[in-house]
Amino acid sequence: MNKIEHIGIAVENVEESNLLFAKLLNTESYKTEEVKSEGVKTSFFRIGDSKIELLEATNQDSSIAKFINKRGVGVHHIAMRVSDIYAEIKRLQNEGFTIIGDGTPKKGADNMLICFMHPKSTNGILIELCQEL
Repeated sequence: MNKIEHIGIAVENVEESNLLFAKLLNTESYKTEEVKSEGVKTSFFRIGDSKIELLEATNQDSSIAKFINKRGVGVHHIAMRVSDIYAEIKRLQNEGFTIIGDGTPKKGADNMLICFMHPKSTNGILIELCQEL
């Protein structure tokens, strides 16, 4: 793993949260996009070499909607940048970690190939692996 790519924060409303985080971080969001396959609208802020990703559910079946209904708004995941996501998935599975889904990365927000590690295998933290496309 190369670095912390971003910290994902589940929010109820991206536009309202953009105003709050713009004040907090003293910078504007550089990108907002919808990822229909994940049922989310995202917004990104740069902080040095890392980012904050705000995530709003666009439907009640999305993982963000389920997260907010169960836990409320707040930190959802920590994303780690990797050079070769396929090799990293294989390495982590060999180490005993559980990958969510079938272990095949998919297109995510901000031009990234992504997959998630199950929190049951990472001390309760949802870890996302990201490789730039």
